[in-house]
Amino acid sequence: MPEYMLLLHASPPDPQADRWEQLPLWQEVTDTLRDAGLLVANGPLDTPETARTVRVRDGETLVTDGPYAVTKEVLVGYYVLDCPSLDEAIAAAARMPTAASGTVEVRAILDATSAAAGR
Repeated sequence: MPEYMLLLHASPPDPQADRWEQLPLWQEVTDTLRDAGLLVANGPLDTPETARTVRVRDGETLVTDGPYAVTKEVLVGYYVLDCPSLDEAIAAAARMPTAASGTVEVRAILDATSAAAGR
């Protein structure tokens, strides 16, 4: 079965707000995905201030503080699902609480053999 990564984008967390107030919603989605045998991995990410962007230019490693893109939404978490189809991955993405106020990007994960073959 193909794997899909759901990239969760939302407004940066407010340090004064309770980051975990939606925990029951997240737990319900996570439990149903696990029970359906679709969940491979998931997790929240630390704040954008802790991110480092790495580039190599002319043999020199350049490290920049923060995320690569300047945007109002930041990458806050991920899910990796083993779904029989893109449609099922999209349906799972629509159930994420982040979809109501942010964005959930769905991408197929290529295995190394397929990627090397240009598929």
